[in-house]
Amino acid sequence: MPQPILRAQHLSQQIQVQNKTLQILQDIQLEIFAGEQVAITGRSGSGKSTLLGLLATLDQASSGQLWLCEQPVHELNEEQRAKLRLQYTGFVFQSFQLLSHLSALENVLLPLRLQPNFHYASAVAKAKKLLQQVGLERQIEQTPQVLSGGEQQRVAIARALVAEPKIIFADEPTGNLDEQTALEVEQLLFHLNQEMGVTLVLVTHDMNLASQCQRHFILHDGQLCEQQG
Repeated sequence: MPQPILRAQHLSQQIQVQNKTLQILQDIQLEIFAGEQVAITGRSGSGKSTLLGLLATLDQASSGQLWLCEQPVHELNEEQRAKLRLQYTGFVFQSFQLLSHLSALENVLLPLRLQPNFHYASAVAKAKKLLQQVGLERQIEQTPQVLSGGEQQRVAIARALVAEPKIIFADEPTGNLDEQTALEVEQLLFHLNQEMGVTLVLVTHDMNLASQCQRHFILHDGQLCEQQG
């Protein structure tokens, strides 16, 4: 049996609000395997983004255990988790999170600049190839201000993939896009998932997007259950 690329056991998250303990996530159990497409849905405020932040090692759970690429995240400090993210993960956000003063190419280069073996010429070649794959070879020198929402998200997807991560975490990747552009971005994500073999874990309100994933989980009252069929 292959080992899951991501495994959560009894993951819970609590926060203190005005001297009261608020339970956001409770006893999350989850296994995701390499190359899978996994969607997490739930009503607004259900804790979807909180869960994604925990799975992506951006935040620490109140209790429970998490393994990412067989590394025990729950035993790591923040510096070690940052190295783990740099090595294995990529991120796509609803609001794109591009740096406005940098070109599309420079934005895509950012994760590679953090790599210990950064080499400018080969990094540029890799970034240009990815921008070509997402259909932006003519926009590489343009800054986000002159790019459409769909083009900005394509830059963000290229940035997420440029360091060849094992797993992509996407938080509402089509949430700020019109219907047609959202469809194009969805198709691009699935195409790259299949072509590059990268695991895709996304949080979304879009039930059509969720239905296209191989697996669909629903978060309700702090608990996660898998949608069958």
